Amino acid sequence: MLFRKVFILFLVLIFLNLNSCKPSYHAISLANNSFKNKGDFSENDLKFWHLKDIEKDSLLGISLERAYAELLKKRKANTIIVAVLDSEVNIEREGLKEQIWVNKNEIPDNGIDDDNNGYIDDIHGWNYIGTQKNDSVVFSSFSFTEAIKKYDSKYKNTSLKEVPINEKKQYETYKRAIKALNKKLEEGKNNLATYDRIQRKYNKSREILHHYFLEGSYSHLQLDSLITIVEDEEEKKYMSYMKYYLKHDINDSTISQGKQEENKLINQNLNVNHNGKYLTNDDPNDINDFPYGNNKVDGISNFYHGTQMSSIIACKRDHKAVKGIIDTAKLMYLNTFAAGDAYDKDIALAIRYAADNGAKVINMSFGKEFSLHPEWVKDAIIYAESKNVLIITSAGNSRFNLDNDNAYSYPNDAIDGLEYANNFLKVGATTYKLDSLLINKSSSFGKNEVDVFAPGYYINSFTWDNYKTISGTSSSSAVVSGVAALIFSYYPNLTAAEVKYIIMESGLPVDIMVNKPSYDKVKEKVPFKSLSKSGKIVNAYNALIMADSISKVNKRK
Repeated sequence: MLFRKVFILFLVLIFLNLNSCKPSYHAISLANNSFKNKGDFSENDLKFWHLKDIEKDSLLGISLERAYAELLKKRKANTIIVAVLDSEVNIEREGLKEQIWVNKNEIPDNGIDDDNNGYIDDIHGWNYIGTQKNDSVVFSSFSFTEAIKKYDSKYKNTSLKEVPINEKKQYETYKRAIKALNKKLEEGKNNLATYDRIQRKYNKSREILHHYFLEGSYSHLQLDSLITIVEDEEEKKYMSYMKYYLKHDINDSTISQGKQEENKLINQNLNVNHNGKYLTNDDPNDINDFPYGNNKVDGISNFYHGTQMSSIIACKRDHKAVKGIIDTAKLMYLNTFAAGDAYDKDIALAIRYAADNGAKVINMSFGKEFSLHPEWVKDAIIYAESKNVLIITSAGNSRFNLDNDNAYSYPNDAIDGLEYANNFLKVGATTYKLDSLLINKSSSFGKNEVDVFAPGYYINSFTWDNYKTISGTSSSSAVVSGVAALIFSYYPNLTAAEVKYIIMESGLPVDIMVNKPSYDKVKEKVPFKSLSKSGKIVNAYNALIMADSISKVNKRK
């Protein structure tokens, strides 16, 4: 591993010498006035800000449009397969259906495992959750409920003194899981109480307004006018509440739906006895219990996180609402979670499936606090590295601890702080604001555990049948997966380790003080470079220049 890193560094030095006449990397600083972000961008400016360039647009995107215009204009890309380990996906969505991967070694719907890979009719990938369109909404388990289920009979009512030394870690996991469950239960109960308060205020507001609008119909503008002439302060207050409810589409139906979801969360997801794999009859604690699931990667058509990530990575670039990073890629869909956490077994098998079926990039825009079988995931990551596959995952948006260096965050590529593979990237999220608000306020960070940052704020993406802007490290992971696929598509002779190195080293260093992400009202200012291993923001333009040079060196060897 050390030799590889030294060798890559040697290649980078060659790259710098070979490319002295080419565009240089941009060291961004607030001291440079041309890079100042004054926050006066229009809605149109921000529509695809993550694709824009700091020099040309004053927006700290990944310089993708500039890369296409200046570096890739007359070049032909190779087709790259990107595996999306996520929830179900709308495979018929315009802008995405042209990008779907097809297993050419499998005959569709003949009920036979034609390519002898253990999966029957796996035309577009595999659904490890086992959902189908006739199923009800699926609630898989949280990783902490699975931990409690595994260890409860062994450690319940047991003190630390009674636990053998070789079981201390298991006991600590069990205790952490109990604490996490209690936090989540408290949160769910508080949310139910909040819905009850909203319902009471909504009913009272509607009752007051009924005296002014007998038919019960009124607009936001009508309420504005009414508030200016009503003298009773109590009535004014409730009219203001209704203005807010109208603006945010809050009504009897949405309140009732919210309460139903919270009750399902408490009674199913947070129920330790709930079987999150009831549709598959799979034993998640037996890696050899296979096959299970099905080939219905569109699942029950209820969740759209997988569709969102897919659109950020590879939506057709001529689409008006959403633009992918690369639209010559093919997307392989591997469903690994619904409403809950992904199981280690599903993650491990999906990684192996992707590696065996030609994927060069695996996007995993998810994370969890507990891993009951980290050895399975470790073996799968190492296996993917042997197949030259790059895995990219999100740093997370934890509600409790955003510092990954001092938190439990899975999956990862390290045990006790020591990395065991060189094909794994963990990504934090940035905004377009080149000031103290540069990092998305809910993004996890970590000088040791987070490799690099990328745009993950106000990103246009598809829902199941519409589109919306989203923020979080899920989207920043998808952005980087798109960049990785773009590099591989033009430089297929690069290794996964080299592409990882290129993405990290070619990023833009931002030498400013930023708010350290937290949920505290008072923010701590820290150097941006202190919050990730590279201290940089991914830049496709620079990455392609570096990739070109290293690829040429590889060819001459």
